[in-house]
Amino acid sequence: MDFLKIDYLKDGNERQKLAFDTLVNHQIMEKLTAYHPILTGTIPINIDIESSDLDIICYWQDRISFVAKIEASFGLEKDFILRELSIDGHQTIIANFKIDKFEIEIFGQNIPIIKQNAYLHMLIEHRILKEKGEDFRLKVIQLKKEGYKTEPAFAKLLNLKGNPYQSLLQLLSTVNS
Repeated sequence: MDFLKIDYLKDGNERQKLAFDTLVNHQIMEKLTAYHPILTGTIPINIDIESSDLDIICYWQDRISFVAKIEASFGLEKDFILRELSIDGHQTIIANFKIDKFEIEIFGQNIPIIKQNAYLHMLIEHRILKEKGEDFRLKVIQLKKEGYKTEPAFAKLLNLKGNPYQSLLQLLSTVNS
């Protein structure tokens, strides 16, 4: 599956098709092209629940230009909020807003997108879902409905110890070695 483009969504389930339409009709990915956007999270890998948002990660090299582009492109959208914080020592820009039936979160760091944790988590989760099958996928969704975040749900079902976010990344490194 090529997650670097959103074309796969148009042949997906109803929610994936709706996400595709929202992203295309509002030119969201096009507006972010300079920042190499990738849709990550639960919707691409079909483990979303009703409250799941569209998570778009971006790679910026100039924080000020990135913030200006986000504000100019999405600042007038419903419930727009932009914040800057440090995550694992990396300066991070997060913007949230609503379009159509989705909350959208744009997450930008000065880290190439294919090295960002959200992308890496999605890759390993996709691989696990393919290996474990439909029953496992439904168990992940059930845990999410019970309030679990995605990575802790996977960690619980896989009996991973420690920090679930790091444990999943360690799984990816063992699969790739």
